[in-house]
Amino acid sequence: MANNENVVVKKCPKCGKEYRGHPAISREDNITPICPLCGTREALEGLGLEQSEIDKIIAQIPNVEDK
Repeated sequence: MANNENVVVKKCPKCGKEYRGHPAISREDNITPICPLCGTREALEGLGLEQSEIDKIIAQIPNVEDK
């Protein structure tokens, strides 16, 4: 079983939600750490997908932190 004492909770500057684990790097400036879901959203936006399609894909990503 993993030791959760060293888990750092960070706040995403894009969506304002808290997350744990490794951040994504924003494609907007290639510097700012953002939550993995915002990173995925930025990547999908870069593909030129419509917002409704992006929302469907994001909704299918399981929230690993809840497990």
